[in-house]
Amino acid sequence: MSERPLNRIKVVLVENQKTSKWLAEQLGVSVVTVSKWCTNMHQPDLQTLARIAELVGCEKRELITE
Repeated sequence: MSERPLNRIKVVLVENQKTSKWLAEQLGVSVVTVSKWCTNMHQPDLQTLARIAELVGCEKRELITE
């Protein structure tokens, strides 16, 4: 039984032609942190999730899997 991803950050970045490096720079965090979010090893807090949505121009709910 494989775990379902909790967020779609990686997918949304690709859809918006943005890189994890770009996102890390925009948020003032390390690329490693963004990588952990993209691979669902860790999750961003809700404020950061809202900021990511704002940066890529999507709704917060688009960043979360159902």
